[in-house]
Amino acid sequence: MLFLLFWQITGSRFLLDEAHDGDIGENAVQGYSLQENEHFKLNVKSKGSGRKYGELVLDKELDREDKNEIMLLLTAFDGGSPQRSGTVVIHVTVLDANDNVPVFSQTVYKASLPENSPLDTLVITVSATDADEGVNGEVTYGFDHVSDEHHVFSLNSKTGDVRVAGAIDYEKETFYEMQISAKDGLGSASYATLIIEVTDINDNAPVIYLKSLSNPIPENVSPGTEVGIINVQDRDSENNRQVRCSIQQNVPFKLVPSIKNYYSLVTTGQLDRELVSDYNITITATDEGSPPLSSSKTVELSVADINDNPPVFEEQSYSAYVTENNKPGSTLCSVTARDPDWRQNGTVIYSLLAGEVNGAPVSSYLSVNGDTGVIHAVRSFDYEQFRSFKVHVMARDNGSPPLSSNVTVSVFISDVNDNSPQILYPAPEGNSFMTELVPKAAHGGSLVSKVIAVDADSGQNAWLSYHIVKSTDPGLFTIGLHSGEIRTQRDISESDSMKQNLIVAVKDNGQPSLSATCSMYLLISDNLAEVPELKDISYDEKNSKLTSYLIIALVSVSTFFLTFIIIILGVRFCRRRKPRLLFDGAVAIPSAYLPPNYADVDGTGTLRSTYNYDAYLTTGSRTSDFKFVTSYNDNTLPTLRITDRSAAPFSRMSLLS
Repeated sequence: MLFLLFWQITGSRFLLDEAHDGDIGENAVQGYSLQENEHFKLNVKSKGSGRKYGELVLDKELDREDKNEIMLLLTAFDGGSPQRSGTVVIHVTVLDANDNVPVFSQTVYKASLPENSPLDTLVITVSATDADEGVNGEVTYGFDHVSDEHHVFSLNSKTGDVRVAGAIDYEKETFYEMQISAKDGLGSASYATLIIEVTDINDNAPVIYLKSLSNPIPENVSPGTEVGIINVQDRDSENNRQVRCSIQQNVPFKLVPSIKNYYSLVTTGQLDRELVSDYNITITATDEGSPPLSSSKTVELSVADINDNPPVFEEQSYSAYVTENNKPGSTLCSVTARDPDWRQNGTVIYSLLAGEVNGAPVSSYLSVNGDTGVIHAVRSFDYEQFRSFKVHVMARDNGSPPLSSNVTVSVFISDVNDNSPQILYPAPEGNSFMTELVPKAAHGGSLVSKVIAVDADSGQNAWLSYHIVKSTDPGLFTIGLHSGEIRTQRDISESDSMKQNLIVAVKDNGQPSLSATCSMYLLISDNLAEVPELKDISYDEKNSKLTSYLIIALVSVSTFFLTFIIIILGVRFCRRRKPRLLFDGAVAIPSAYLPPNYADVDGTGTLRSTYNYDAYLTTGSRTSDFKFVTSYNDNTLPTLRITDRSAAPFSRMSLLS
């Protein structure tokens, strides 16, 4: 067997060993023949001595990758007869030549990779083969001209594994395209394309952008007014970027979709700054990924004030109490109005509305502080002139246009004991005084006379009490504490003095108490004929001056008495024909004695001007009566009196027979 190693090119010659034959001549080796094949042919040559030998000639190139070994059968034959031959097997081993480049299994490799894949994640394995052997067939892999952004991947040069070497973000790169080379040991290379598609995952929450906003918003905007525009973006793709927007339910706003990814923020109801002055609106955007992601943004909106609220007083009406004789400028009360509006719309200014009190402008009685609402008295008040009055205070804000409201302030004047009792009967000392005639037969407890007094004050300040402070005979007469009626304490005896003088004090119940005094003159007699000279009736210090007056008065009284008897007879005659309407001897209280505006207080010892008393003194009957008569005035019966200033006049006496 002959072993040959071949790697030559076409036409290469390979010398073969000569065959040996022990015969000679024609019986020796005459030629060679080669088994038919496609690569080699046999070329037979002769040496100088006539011996023959052969050459193998490469007729067709060898391909180790196709057949790395070839078996050839070489035959040597002689010329004898019978012809003999010998064979030899030629074992041709084809040596490798680097005539093959690596070949990729695919010309284009494609892979899909989720974003955010962790490092060293296997993306794909590329593969290339080289038909050569040994060093010529050793393949190494690499990236061909890889840019910086493609350094997120690594390629194993031996195995062809492509792995993640950096951050994969779909929002930065959606796919990668790279060239991969495969080289053998002698540098022969081939190339393939690697395309890696990055798939999106829902790793981005929506982002809310506030494009425009009207702030602040007037509180009188109508529902449906647009106050802002919202834009929402999501960097993800497909369903991951589909976004829904919403706001909380407890605000008078809503989102209305506009163009793609835009929303209008509009009002849904009437705003009221006095209820809610600021809104924190939380807008939430949620995508449709799995799992869904969301984000929120808070929009702060302020409500601008409109002068839509008038000032409102804290109370529906106010009452002020002030004592009379107050000092001008004193504080009576304070009114307060609240305006829920803001700044100048809520600034309240107070003023008095024009009006009159007792015919005078209200401003002459009261004033109000425009800033604080404190009401002051401009003048001193007199309870006896008026006891109460009302004014109206206006509270106005400083808005445009201004709004206002009114409240009534009632001023009540309380009484001060600044008026002394005024005695109406008997007349005050110095003008005239009256004398009452007391029958000698009067029993104890008989009504003799009455002191009538009034007090211009009111309440307890007008509660009057009567006291006898001095009398000719202290044990003979008494006076009602609250009625002022003078009565006998006992029966009148012959030893009692005919002339009785009482000094009566009238006191009110104020603090301090005020009082007035009067003198009451009483004559104990059954008729005027028994009346002695009147010069001794008056006080001792006036006796000398009144003597002449008493004489004149006695004559006048006698004359008047005769006239009075005639009138009585006429009255009796008239009674037979019609009922008696008026009674004789009434103690008339002329209206001239009544002070203006004196208090009408019942049950306090004072009298109304429409009530008078009639005293009936019956001669010889030893009884006396006292009766009220209404609507009795000065025109009924004039009082019998002596008007001479120097004489003490007598009171009118009514004698019933």
